[in-house]
Amino acid sequence: MADGFANLAGVAAPYVVTEADRAAIAAAISEAEIVELALTLGNIPAPSGKELEAANYVYDWMAREGFSPRKVGATPERPNVIGTHGGKGVGKNLLFTAHLDTEAPTWNPDLDAYKYSPATLANPEWEKCWLEDGKLYGYPIANDRGPMACFLIAAKALKAAGYELAGKMYLTACPGEIGPEPIEEHRGVAYMGKDIGAHYLFHHGGVAPDYAIAAEGCDFGLTWVGCGYAVFRITIWGEGVFTPLLTHPATAAEHPNPLYKIGKLTEAIHAWSGQWEKTSLYESPGGVAQPKSQLASIRGGIPYAFGAGTERVNLYLEVGLNPRQRVADIQHSLEAMVRETGVTGIEIEPVVVRHGFEADAAEVAPLVGAVDVATQLSLGHPVARAASVYSSMWRDHNVFNMHRIPAITTGFARWRPTPKDLVDSALVYALTALAVCGRAETGEASNRAPPVYGDNPFGGE
Repeated sequence: MADGFANLAGVAAPYVVTEADRAAIAAAISEAEIVELALTLGNIPAPSGKELEAANYVYDWMAREGFSPRKVGATPERPNVIGTHGGKGVGKNLLFTAHLDTEAPTWNPDLDAYKYSPATLANPEWEKCWLEDGKLYGYPIANDRGPMACFLIAAKALKAAGYELAGKMYLTACPGEIGPEPIEEHRGVAYMGKDIGAHYLFHHGGVAPDYAIAAEGCDFGLTWVGCGYAVFRITIWGEGVFTPLLTHPATAAEHPNPLYKIGKLTEAIHAWSGQWEKTSLYESPGGVAQPKSQLASIRGGIPYAFGAGTERVNLYLEVGLNPRQRVADIQHSLEAMVRETGVTGIEIEPVVVRHGFEADAAEVAPLVGAVDVATQLSLGHPVARAASVYSSMWRDHNVFNMHRIPAITTGFARWRPTPKDLVDSALVYALTALAVCGRAETGEASNRAPPVYGDNPFGGE
């Protein structure tokens, strides 16, 4: 399958880009500026649900740089920000997206105390970013405001170098990609994630992309495969018995309290998860997807209302889905697993469902070819297929592939990127945009690639 990827990477991009283009655009990228932008963005606290300050900063930056930004959101507190460059001729439109929210605890001490250790909560990298010993630290840099800074600077460099694009280059920053998801009493817009981010932007943002790139760390590889996921609530029913009246059972399996059934059930879930991982492995030219599964949380009883055990326990099981799997596949498999355990009083229901998607290989090929030529010009080697971890999670290229917009995810070194990584990534993004959108006609010869492609991966003859 890797050979299939290489064949697609060799397909010519819609437009030719040259070494002269690389030199002109590279000269317009300032390492100091891109690092400053990434650190400034990264140091704005923006856990999921609280993205407004970061969104406002991106909006103001786009306005200063002349990218005509606007906000589109399901709620004013959690907007998508959309800017544009180009659209001055006949060319393909390329949308870049990155998410504003950053992985973090909830910062609600009553919730976080039941998930994190004090040492984990004290980790400064949740919300602080800095440059040290030539490397950038901080989770927001890695995921995902570092890649966001790269395509913002890429657009600025194109503009500064005098490249007016024929097609549109959309610059988008979205809330809620990481999550959360509304579950149980935790519902409402504050708990919404992907529904109000790139998904909302696509449907209500006034964008018409031919191709899309989810800018995220991929160690400079790319993939057009994305996994989905489902969260299943596994309810265990039992009987509440007043503790002084309880007759101590001989075995845990005979106990009326459903908490005592957890041991046998979790052993079965553990075995099931291992088998699910083996049977869910999926490979295509665009990536290797390896869905996995684990228990996310458990709820049962009321700590302060003790005295009779509990009648109900919920286990919440997260399960990954490759692009060919559906939620019903999990439902049937889990039901079969429970039947085999012999544990009774079990109900299984999905409370979150998001399927995975992948681009059509032929339709995404021009975009892959554009990234390939950009990578060769910038880094001196062909683009490679990204590691499987980047094909085995949800990223917002799923949103566009879901709606038949060929999309990939690609970006710089995921962990501890260097300032040079940011500069290189910005150059790759800028050259990719030029290769996809084309340069607007100004009386010069067009840079459109010839209709019959030769063997030259750079798109020329």
